[in-house]
Amino acid sequence: MEDGEELKTFISIWIIAILSICYCYLIPARISHGVPRLLSLLPIIPVFSILPLQIYTVHLAFPAFFFLVWLGNFKLLLFAFNRGPLSSTPRLPLRTFISLALLPINPKQSHYKISNPFPFSLPKPILLSVKAAILAVIVLHAYEYKENLHWTVVIVLYFTYVYLSFELGFAITAILALIFLGFDFEIDPQFNEPYLATSLQDFWGRRWNLVSSSILRASVYNPIRAMCTPTLSRLHGQMLAIFVTFVVSGLMHELMFFYMMRVWPTWEVTWFFVLHGLCTATEVAVKDVVNGRFRLHRMVSALLTLVFMFMTAGWLLLAQPLKNGLDIKVINEFSILLKI
Repeated sequence: MEDGEELKTFISIWIIAILSICYCYLIPARISHGVPRLLSLLPIIPVFSILPLQIYTVHLAFPAFFFLVWLGNFKLLLFAFNRGPLSSTPRLPLRTFISLALLPINPKQSHYKISNPFPFSLPKPILLSVKAAILAVIVLHAYEYKENLHWTVVIVLYFTYVYLSFELGFAITAILALIFLGFDFEIDPQFNEPYLATSLQDFWGRRWNLVSSSILRASVYNPIRAMCTPTLSRLHGQMLAIFVTFVVSGLMHELMFFYMMRVWPTWEVTWFFVLHGLCTATEVAVKDVVNGRFRLHRMVSALLTLVFMFMTAGWLLLAQPLKNGLDIKVINEFSILLKI
């Protein structure tokens, strides 16, 4: 496939997406929230879902899917019921509305706090530079020796690549958004050093891909917990909400890999999130019972969390992508970009 044609298609997709969000700003926003506004937004959801299917380059297909099919559609569904980052009093300016709808950013929440249980940290620009250098080494050198490396090392390399490319890509997007919106516009952090996570709850809820976490929390977790808590106990309502949120995340990841590989799912990805949903819900229950009376040293819990993440990712999450050569395609595309 011609790279020039792919890029033209990618640009046309975003022009259509921007025009679609302008429609959402001008018409549905003036309709009372609830079912009437939802009905006015429904035509946009299939448009956003179809647009990325025109892209076959992984590094273009992923942002098209994640920004439009996942975040864009979920934000519009929340907006229909006057929830989420697109709902604001007073009304958001058009450029802010477009940016929040189409980019992996959320406005800064006053209650949001980043915690670091470890006594060391580097300034953000230096940390991002180090991560960029590690990413370049993985792409240009380490992955060339994949056939000679142990399977575990390959999993660690690819998982590291996924994390670093996500964080750096999202950081670049955030910078571009701030240039467009003005640097006085504050946004929530997108990642919070997930390799420092001391538990699954810490990893998924407070460190990994915080943009999608906040959207899933608003669109799935909070409604399920609110509905179930009066019937079940507080703890059981929370556990069920956690599990359902992970199932929804698993299905969205299955869809994401379909857009990137065009191969029907074999459901290992969903089982990965089902497993993590069960384990995270169990962890919450154990913490509630123990109530702080017993706690592992943070270095031990961090190591256990990372080992569990790598083992289950290699077993389930990355099984189909690696089997279909997605890792090789991704690395080859990125190495070409680095050499331009």
